[in-house]
Amino acid sequence: MSIFRKVANFIGWSSPDRLDTEIDIDIKLYDKLRIFRLPFILIVLLMLIGTVGYIAFSGFSISDAFYQAGMTFTTVGFTEVAKITPAGRIFTIVFIIFGFLAFTFSLGLVIEAFRNGEIFGLVKERKMIYEVARLKNHFVICYHNLYTIELAKQFRENHIPFVVIDNREDLPQIAEEQKYPYFIVGEPHNEKSLLKTHLSSAKGVIALSSNIADNIAIVATTRLYEKELGKLHPYYIVVASENDSDAEKLKKLGANSVLSPSKLAAQRISAISARPDMENILDKLLYKKDALIDIEEIRVPDMSWVRFKRIKELRLDESKNCKIIGIHDENSKFTPMPDDDIIIGTGSKLLLVGTADGIRATRALILRKNKPEEMRYV
Repeated sequence: MSIFRKVANFIGWSSPDRLDTEIDIDIKLYDKLRIFRLPFILIVLLMLIGTVGYIAFSGFSISDAFYQAGMTFTTVGFTEVAKITPAGRIFTIVFIIFGFLAFTFSLGLVIEAFRNGEIFGLVKERKMIYEVARLKNHFVICYHNLYTIELAKQFRENHIPFVVIDNREDLPQIAEEQKYPYFIVGEPHNEKSLLKTHLSSAKGVIALSSNIADNIAIVATTRLYEKELGKLHPYYIVVASENDSDAEKLKKLGANSVLSPSKLAAQRISAISARPDMENILDKLLYKKDALIDIEEIRVPDMSWVRFKRIKELRLDESKNCKIIGIHDENSKFTPMPDDDIIIGTGSKLLLVGTADGIRATRALILRKNKPEEMRYV
């Protein structure tokens, strides 16, 4: 957008065009700034009247008349650039009165515009939206609560980008206290608010509201937007729910995973109670960012070279420090600890365990279309 178009938008001579971003906060900002149009026009008009008046009544040149009008209008009154005629002095007095009235009126408009803080709020929101627009493969966390605080800590430790969205007015203060790098103040189930999180480039959405209606609205809105975009990789949607019937509704609407925080906590306590010696094993091996081992499920693409190969042909134990501990076939049948002679079919999902580097290397190996050169003669 050119500087001339921005000025035209500011003074209201044209409607602002949308930028290439999902949400153009400038539209709201221009709307709030339109209150400054009248002072701007008054200043230009009075300077024009003053310049013409000094030319007409005192015979000033254009430059002298403009200079004298500026000093008179601003009540500086430094000096007279040339002799002013009696008619010019009368004009000066009238010009000063109108200039003072215009200045007082304009000052009142400016104070009223900044008094409620909306303009400063929009400027800060605009800055945040443009920062969020740089994110890719991030998660949108809907609603701030205790779960959000803990989840944000885990995401920061594992360098996973995320945006927190909530309609709380004190969210900026909360974000500073809890070290949320990016946040949006707005209703999470509102489409425009979700778009401010740069949803088109997000990896997934996490809905943590205690109200099932809010979570349903978030899932439905996200899936509808996904269809409009025609995304190749669907959003991964995680929802919190304390009710089994609600969980079924959310899954039918399109949630990938519905978790019950209280049930998860109960399962963890039960496991710890049954095997106290295993209390911290998962924390040490899986959940920390510098964990010794990792676990991940990888889908075999349709064009992957590993299709119709036996597990032993991949030689993951030797080359990648990784092992297949389970396979979901195309019919979703799960085979735990599969035999090395099992053939990997189309659409299979491989459950892998190994080092983080080993799993990354295995993922790259599986996604290849052609068999690696070093394995052609093995």
